[in-house]
Amino acid sequence: MPEELRYLFKGADIYDSSCSPEARVFFIDRDGGYFLKSAPKGTLEREAVMDRYFYKKGLGARVAEYLCLDGRDWLLTERVPGEDATHPAYIENPKKLAERSAEILRQLHGLDFSDCPVKDRISEYFRTVRENYEKGQTDLSFGNFSSVEEAYRTAMEGRSLLKGDTLIHGDYCLPNFLMDNWRFKGFIDLGNGGVGDRHIDIFWGVWTLKYNLKTDAYGDRFLDAYGREKINKDALRAVSACECFG
Repeated sequence: MPEELRYLFKGADIYDSSCSPEARVFFIDRDGGYFLKSAPKGTLEREAVMDRYFYKKGLGARVAEYLCLDGRDWLLTERVPGEDATHPAYIENPKKLAERSAEILRQLHGLDFSDCPVKDRISEYFRTVRENYEKGQTDLSFGNFSSVEEAYRTAMEGRSLLKGDTLIHGDYCLPNFLMDNWRFKGFIDLGNGGVGDRHIDIFWGVWTLKYNLKTDAYGDRFLDAYGREKINKDALRAVSACECFG
């Protein structure tokens, strides 16, 4: 922890809550709690921007500090009250969880985004697809494709289906939103957020239910609760192809 932050938490209990090799996350048990995330230089700048934007809209954590020191980014945010959606209280009621997660997402997608600081996630999204395809970085488990070429072709052919017309989270998985007795409290991990296409979040909403519940039995319930009239199956398949190169 850099000296610029260490003095703030002198004497506080600090716990390593990291769950990714790309970033270190520490929980600091003081004044309601803080999370300190550390990652390579430049990788948390977007997250800090979107955290501040979502906080302004009453949807996320307050950013207490963002620093870039000694080749690393440091992002300090206040703890959002409640538990993330992988808490046993929610996982043990999967039908309600599927419906509630869809409701929260639909509400997010209905918000005004005219002042969003990240205005074109779609161009960035497809740039990542192209770059990772060229590098050979592929994971076909995210889509039902027989080959890398089929997945890439589907992604590129689906480019025109994805619109920059919605405020998205960008990584809408159960660990990334918090509730208090089913009442929504806030979003976290917003580094992929901005103005993009709703189908990106819908894809992850279905994926996370299958992953965290260890069954695909609740995906349809999620889609029904979100509103199938708002879902384009071809656009959703295009997203699944893109995520093979994410």
